[in-house]
Amino acid sequence: MSYFPENALIIQSDRSVLLEVHSPRATAAREAIAPFTELVKSPEHIHTYKITPLSVWNARAAGMPVDDMLAALQDHAKYPMPDAVAQEIDALGKRYGLTVIERSDDEIHLLLRAADLPLAELLSRNDQVAPLLGERLNDCLFQVDAAFRGVLKQALLAAGYPAEDLAGYVTGDALTIELRRISRAGEPFDLRDYQEAAADAFHQAGRVQGGSGVIVLPCGAGKTMVGMAAMIAVQENTLVLTSSLTSVRQWRRELLDKTSLSEDSIAEYSGETKNTAPVTLATYQILTYRSQKDQQQPHFELFNARSWGLIIYDEVHLLPAPVFRVTAELQARRRLGLTATLIREDGREGDVFALIGPKRYDVPWRELEGQGFIAAAECTEIRVPQDADEQMTYAIAPKRQQFRIAAENPRKLATIKELLEKEAGHRILIIGEYIEQLEKIAHLTGLPLITGKTPQRERDRRYEQFRHQQIDGLILSRVGNFALDLPDADVLIQVSGKYGSRQEEAQRLGRVLRPKSDGRVAQFYTLVSLRTCEEEFARHRQLFLAEQGYSYQIRVLNE
Repeated sequence: MSYFPENALIIQSDRSVLLEVHSPRATAAREAIAPFTELVKSPEHIHTYKITPLSVWNARAAGMPVDDMLAALQDHAKYPMPDAVAQEIDALGKRYGLTVIERSDDEIHLLLRAADLPLAELLSRNDQVAPLLGERLNDCLFQVDAAFRGVLKQALLAAGYPAEDLAGYVTGDALTIELRRISRAGEPFDLRDYQEAAADAFHQAGRVQGGSGVIVLPCGAGKTMVGMAAMIAVQENTLVLTSSLTSVRQWRRELLDKTSLSEDSIAEYSGETKNTAPVTLATYQILTYRSQKDQQQPHFELFNARSWGLIIYDEVHLLPAPVFRVTAELQARRRLGLTATLIREDGREGDVFALIGPKRYDVPWRELEGQGFIAAAECTEIRVPQDADEQMTYAIAPKRQQFRIAAENPRKLATIKELLEKEAGHRILIIGEYIEQLEKIAHLTGLPLITGKTPQRERDRRYEQFRHQQIDGLILSRVGNFALDLPDADVLIQVSGKYGSRQEEAQRLGRVLRPKSDGRVAQFYTLVSLRTCEEEFARHRQLFLAEQGYSYQIRVLNE
C-alpha cells in the first residue's frame, strides 16, 4: 500500500476524513477539503471531517466539479482513498442537477424535468414529491403549480435529488442606486475584490443560474457591502431582513453613507415604525410577532407590500421557521442570504439550501486575516476551578441545572478582574448568557450592561459612547452576538454561552475581528469551569473556529 507520510489526511470508508493537525501540509489540506466537507470534532491532534450529501451539493452548486473534490482528497491523503468513498462522492455530485425546475411557455406554471425515465418514475411515486406534481407532459416532464416551487425543492432535496432551479425571477419595481466613490463621511470608498466576487457569484450577470443563494464571510469582512453590491446589480426594490433593530439602524447608516440612496428612499419596518419604501429594513422579530399563539403573523403582509426584486436575509443562520414557510412562497423573488456561518443549531441547513439557495461564495477566515481584511486573533480558554461548596452544589444538582451552575461559577469574577487589569487600555467587550451573572460583573467592574430589556435608545447611546472612546468597555447579554458595529473592540471575554453552540462561538469572535488601524491582534478569552460539563460544551463550541484554522490555548488556574 502506498504511504505518503508528509500528507495530512486519512480518508476512511465511512466517508469520514481525519486531518493530522501537526502535519506540515495540514493548512493546505484543510483549505482544500473545506468546500465539500463538514467538521465534526476537533480535539488537539486529529480533526474529523465528514463528507455529506449536503456538503457535496453545496460545492457542486458553487461550481466545484466532482473531479476537483476527488483530486483534493487524493493530493493530501496519507493512504489511497477507498474506492467506495470516491464512488460515493461521484454519485452524490452527479445527483445535483438530475432534476431541473424551469418556467413553462404559458408563464403561469413551472416544469419539473427529470434526467431520465427511471428517475421520473421514482419521483412520481415518492410520498413527498408526487402530491406536488401536476400533469405529466411526457416521460420525463411534469407540470407544476408555481406556488409549489419552494416546497417542491424541499421535497426533492429530502428525496436525494436536489433541483437546479432555472425558472427565473419576476421583475420588481425599479430602484436607481449607485455606490459612492467618496462616502458622505468624506472617506474614499470602494468594494474589496472578494466583496465584488461574492456579489457576482450571487447575481451571475442576471442569468437564471444566479439570483438565489448564500454568501459566507467572516464577521467584520463587510457582508453589508456585499448586500449593497447585489442591490446595485439588481436595481430593483429591496427588502432587507435582519436580526435586530440595532442591525436595521446599521444598514440604514451604511446605505446612506456609501450609496446614492436618499433618506426618504429607505424605510424602517419595526415595532417603533411601520413604513415601507423602495428599500425597506425589517427584523425577523417583527415579522414573526403575533399576539396569540393560534393567530397568523400579521406582519407577513410586508412581503407583498411592494414589488420586491430582491430580498436580503442578513444573519441567515438565524432565520426563524415561520420565515422559512413564507420564503417557500417567494421563490420568484431573488433571495440573498448573508452569514458568517451556515451552521444552524436546529439542523435546518437543508432548508436554507432549498429555499434561500446554495452556498455561492465563501472565503476562509484565516485567508482574509492574512490579507489584513480582518484582525488576527488569539483564542484562550481559561479553566476556572470551583470552590469546595460550589463543587458539591454542582455534583448533587439535577443534570439539567448543572450547566448553569458551572457557567455562573463565582470564581470567574476574580478572573475577569485580572483580565481587565491585564488588558487595561484596550477596548473590551464582556459577553454572557445569564443576566444575574452579568449584573454582578457590572457591579464589580462599573461597566455599562446592555440586555434584551435595555431600551433601543439607551443601547444606541452606549454603543456611540464606546465608538467615541467615552467608555472603555461594555457588558452584553446575547444581544451582543449579532450585527454590532464596534470596530475598535479588540478584547472579548466570554463568561458563559449557549451550551455547545458553534454558531454563537463564531459570532462572538466576530465581534473583535474588524481590522485595527495599528494592526494589533484581537484577544478572545473564554472562561470555563474546570471539571464540569462546561468543558465538553466548550470543546463543541470551538468546532467552527477550528475549521477556520484557529486554535485555543488552554490555561488552567490553580485550584
